[in-house]
Amino acid sequence: MTKTIYLIILSLLILSSCNKEKSNLSEEDKFVSKLLDDMTLSEKIGQLNQYTSHWEMTGPAPQNSESQNRLEQIKNGDVGSMLNVTGADATRKAQELAIKNSRLGIPLIFGYDVIHGYQTMFPIPLAEASSWDTEIVRLSAQVAAKEASAAGLHWTFAPMMDVGRDARWGRVMEGCGEDPYLASVLSVARIKGFQGEDLAAKNTIAACAKHFAGYAFSESGRDYNTVEISPYTLHNIVLPPFKAAANAGVATFMNSFNIINGTPCTANEYLQRTLLKEQWNFKGFVVSDWASLKEISIHGAAENLKEATSLAINAGSDMDMESNGYIKHLKELVEEGKVDESLIDDAAKRILKIKYQLGLFEDPYQYSNIEREKIEIYSEENRSIARKVARHSMVLLKNKEQLLPLSKQVKSIALIGPMANSKDIPLGSWRAKAIKNSAVSLLEGIQASVSAKTKINYAKGCDLTTGDRNFRQELTFKKDNNSKFSEAIKAAQKSEVVIMAIGEDCFQSGEGRSQTNITLKGEQMALFNAVLKVNENIVAVLMNGRPLAIPELSEKAPAILETWFAGSEAGNAIADVLFGDYNPSGKLTMSFPRNVGQCPIYYNYMNTGRPTSTNNVFWSHYTDSPNTPLYPFGYGLSYTNFEYGELTCNKARITKNDSIEVKLSITNSGKFDGEEIVQLYIQDPKAKYARPVKELRAYKKVLLKKGDSKQISFSLNPSDLGYYSPDGEFLIESGTYHIFVGKNSVEVQKISFTLKE
Repeated sequence: MTKTIYLIILSLLILSSCNKEKSNLSEEDKFVSKLLDDMTLSEKIGQLNQYTSHWEMTGPAPQNSESQNRLEQIKNGDVGSMLNVTGADATRKAQELAIKNSRLGIPLIFGYDVIHGYQTMFPIPLAEASSWDTEIVRLSAQVAAKEASAAGLHWTFAPMMDVGRDARWGRVMEGCGEDPYLASVLSVARIKGFQGEDLAAKNTIAACAKHFAGYAFSESGRDYNTVEISPYTLHNIVLPPFKAAANAGVATFMNSFNIINGTPCTANEYLQRTLLKEQWNFKGFVVSDWASLKEISIHGAAENLKEATSLAINAGSDMDMESNGYIKHLKELVEEGKVDESLIDDAAKRILKIKYQLGLFEDPYQYSNIEREKIEIYSEENRSIARKVARHSMVLLKNKEQLLPLSKQVKSIALIGPMANSKDIPLGSWRAKAIKNSAVSLLEGIQASVSAKTKINYAKGCDLTTGDRNFRQELTFKKDNNSKFSEAIKAAQKSEVVIMAIGEDCFQSGEGRSQTNITLKGEQMALFNAVLKVNENIVAVLMNGRPLAIPELSEKAPAILETWFAGSEAGNAIADVLFGDYNPSGKLTMSFPRNVGQCPIYYNYMNTGRPTSTNNVFWSHYTDSPNTPLYPFGYGLSYTNFEYGELTCNKARITKNDSIEVKLSITNSGKFDGEEIVQLYIQDPKAKYARPVKELRAYKKVLLKKGDSKQISFSLNPSDLGYYSPDGEFLIESGTYHIFVGKNSVEVQKISFTLKE
């Protein structure tokens, strides 16, 4: 009897505890838990699948088996997400298929590659990173989210936060450059721009931190290639931006195509489950990259799709993009005992929570508003913001004898080059729903800026012939006949100044577009040299998606303005800079090599045992080129001059409970108002594990009127001095540290202090 009473009391206590635990759950957790309880295993698995659209949702599905099968899957609740369904009308019709036909009416989430704008194109991400301006980056993403959400989208596959050191890799255009600290800061700003304060707001979308991890370290800079890096590099260079994204509340992660140290990332349990979900406590979900689950077996790490499916779900990859592995094999794997159903519950719960946060259960059609779509997309306000962002993204590489800015009253300008009148190249390669040939060309921008009396002599000079720009990996260039060169030469001869627009086609960079030759291709340098013979006042305007090897241009051109692919308002923004309406303030976030043989090249390298010459050949160098880049990380000029005062430090010694403050004054001694990006680097010259020669740890962007001075101070805590061991332990070590402050990673002042135990 006593035992029976004891068991009853124990049962009541357990039930009370469970009820109390449930009562402490958030409304989100309660809703999702209840929904999961109502779902069958097949319905849970259905949430783990993402497919692309094979037909226009505004029309009937084609009568082919694949499209009909996809249609039935949506109706049956076997699809959790779709990509490449865009537009308020199309997304509503696709959503209705799921809501009105599936048993539980669970809404779809619509994803799309909104990388640097939806229809209003902003500068490519590498360009925006050159602003070093979190507000500019956030603003760009905010407008992109507003347009994308107005088109019925809920989710973007951005930002890409792969730290890129190799300009041969085409996808450097999609990232923030070579530094993990700057990539962390700017990626968080982009996430906040996309997601805002509330994912359920109709003008925000879920962001996706990609590619997890190491993708930019592909051997030879060749896309999708093998990655072999040490755990030390992984923790200190590759992972910090992703950890910052997780801490910032990014909604989703995307795993990477590549193998890393022998394991395909889609099957990497340490990265996805141990590190991301357990140690970093990431609450969102992980989506595979396009068919990367299927590619596990192609890598040679699984026998077939079924085994690849088992590896991926066990590793923590929650949603399968376009591999069909989960829908085909997960139920069978559970029944065979090879996959625990709790893993499917966890993955489905993570996906359902994001749908809840997006407000889709409350109103699955709230984003599909045709009237809002008409108002929000490609508006005058959005294009005005794009122009502002583009101005901030440009980097002045050279300005001999202050050739720039040009006077708007100049009597004549020769505008020459294959990009000079292009309305398409400035849009970039990840152009989402940009209207072809919709960009403001450089010619149009100059025409709108100069005096009515200014004569503009335009000559294309040479052609960039790209064939099928979407798929050709090798771009070819027409040999230009003498008549075209003659036209350009005549234009230069009768003009006071030449503006030459050169670079690369926008589809020479981007996914799948790695290159071994990153110079100015075709006849562009020949055209430049021909024009230079008759007019030395040449301003080279570069349009490109990666750092280029341009030593000859750098030597010969009096002025060089790096404009990247600047988006919808490119021509206007470039003209704003050329004619002094905006003083360029951008700084490079990737080093420009002298030649491709230097790649990968980056500022935060490790010292060798033989870093300098000892009057013999046996030191770390090239015999045919300097070690140094053509233009270093952090480099960028202004139309004005900034003078740096003496760097001071408030303490010579600190403990691990202290902070240290360094100060210096900066004066605008030139003729223009301007912004300067003051950069702070550290070095730990003696550590348990060797550290780089410099590491960016802070920066400040300062606006100074001409003649003004300002005191700049930086405060560093011991945690700012720390780094990760090869096993991921964060170390803060006592000893001497060097601090460098200056205008780029090379031109710096140095001061030292000691961190005591």
